Amino acid sequence: MKKIFTLSVITLISITFLSSCYKHTYIDQDERYWLSQERGQVVYSSPTCDFYVVQTYNGYEVIHSWDGYRPFEGTILYGNFSSYGSRSFYSPENGALVSGEVIDYWLSYGAAQDEINQYCSY
Repeated sequence: MKKIFTLSVITLISITFLSSCYKHTYIDQDERYWLSQERGQVVYSSPTCDFYVVQTYNGYEVIHSWDGYRPFEGTILYGNFSSYGSRSFYSPENGALVSGEVIDYWLSYGAAQDEINQYCSY
């Protein structure tokens, strides 16, 4: 009887503890951290393509959307655009983190258009 009671209590505590964990994609940090990162403005976005172009101080970056979020042209994003790899970007418009992969960075406008044409040609 003691074993059943002990195992029941342990099981209930485990279920309660593990079910309280959840994934939170909205900002839970200080917004000043993201606003201190590199600022970029979306200059090309298409509803049929998972790639978009962001203009920063250093040039144009081609980003591949990981979470299906494709920002509209004119949307401001903050993050590290000046290196390859997957990362999160902050969208102050809706206060959410956006996942994406920087495919190429510091491009001229013509080079960014060429890459978009390569990735989004159907």
